[in-house]
Amino acid sequence: MTPEEFYQALTQHGIQLSDQQKDQFQTYFERLIEWNDKINLTAITEKNEVYLKHFYDSIAPILQGKIANQPLKLLDIGAGAGFPSLPMKIIFPQLNVTIIDSLNKRINFLNLLAEDLSLTGVHFYHGRAEDFGQDKTFRGQFDLVTARAVARLQVLAELTIPFLKIGGQLMALKASSAEEELLEAKNALNLLFAQVSDSLDYQLPNGDPRNLTTVIKKKETPNKYPRKAGLPNKKPL
Repeated sequence: MTPEEFYQALTQHGIQLSDQQKDQFQTYFERLIEWNDKINLTAITEKNEVYLKHFYDSIAPILQGKIANQPLKLLDIGAGAGFPSLPMKIIFPQLNVTIIDSLNKRINFLNLLAEDLSLTGVHFYHGRAEDFGQDKTFRGQFDLVTARAVARLQVLAELTIPFLKIGGQLMALKASSAEEELLEAKNALNLLFAQVSDSLDYQLPNGDPRNLTTVIKKKETPNKYPRKAGLPNKKPL
């Protein structure tokens, strides 16, 4: 997907990028490639592939009508090089984006990237989701949590649901159908007072399968969740 094809695909969804936004995506690509040699941000480095498999793939919640250009508080867990939240932030500048990532080198990259892209309303924190999930400054504070290819839903639910306000939504972007994961995560979602509101299978323009699963928080998360760092992975709910 060339940059021009990317812009055209957005136009078909009623999104017209300004020259500034196009420049932001171009600069994003350039910084991603520059820094990739230093800290291994991505295995995808060819320009057309980056526009398809990082930029276009990341904005699925917008293209599927799940997110509007409003001052929503969005948390991105394990965003790595800023996916999916920063491409969404470029398109919908009103989003207030927070990223938590466990590798400080990636946080350094994101801080410099945000400066180069002239982004405001972005916040980056180094640490584990399990620790931040017990911090009152973060717990129960977000309208949306996004996670792209981070973990299976059974584990991901515990890492993300505590951050949401009641009625807030987790949007999990997956590379394939989530049917098996939904069954596997049933107990975890019950314990966390959350439920799946939608699971949408779709394709990228090149035919690659994708899934967007939306989970809604129904009640306050019990205080014992998330458990200590490492436990959700070792002993899923």
